[in-house]
Amino acid sequence: MVVCEGTKIKKSTDKLRSKIIKKTKQIAYIVDDDASVCRALKLLLEQHGFRVETFTRATKFLEFRHLKAPSCLVLDVRMPGMSGLALQSVMTDMQLNIPIVFITSFGTISVSVKAMKGGAIDFISKPFTEKKLLNAIEMAITQSKSLNKRQAEIARIKGDINTLSPRELEVFHFVTRGMLNKQIAAKRGTSIQTIKIHRGRVMFKMHAKTLTELIHVAHVAGLTPIKN
Repeated sequence: MVVCEGTKIKKSTDKLRSKIIKKTKQIAYIVDDDASVCRALKLLLEQHGFRVETFTRATKFLEFRHLKAPSCLVLDVRMPGMSGLALQSVMTDMQLNIPIVFITSFGTISVSVKAMKGGAIDFISKPFTEKKLLNAIEMAITQSKSLNKRQAEIARIKGDINTLSPRELEVFHFVTRGMLNKQIAAKRGTSIQTIKIHRGRVMFKMHAKTLTELIHVAHVAGLTPIKN
């Protein structure tokens, strides 16, 4: 099967190379039932500084312990057993957030539309140029970095939330709903001064300097306001 145009893998320009993230900080997973395709892509991507892991079955990829680093998945569409689209669906259910670049020799409009609606970065037909694949992978790595950053932020915020006492957590919910100290005090049957103390502790523990920052924290954490 021909993967890249030409009989040999072409050397990319220095400009294109400079866009790729440094080695050891990026991972490219390749899932294709054709072992020759895996070998060719592994060689290409290693030349561009990627750590590469290849799999000829989707199930083997799922069994692999994925590292917490900027990464992407170069995925064939049509494979024995679990197809590329099926793997994409399973990854969504598992919340395995690795951006996907689909490659295929049997692409159709309906399949490409489904893949892109599922969140794929690109859908590339074989044979393709080295530049086209690398550009798609570059976009995938950029998205992966953004996803990793957000997941780290969520983990940090949830860790901060776990340090709140039950009353502080309650005040946190009320404050981020926009309730004033006097409204919270009246609702809980306590003094405004007590609410101010709890609110101050919440701000400190959540590393928020303003109400706007506190509301952002609640939004990122996906907290649902408590009901009256």
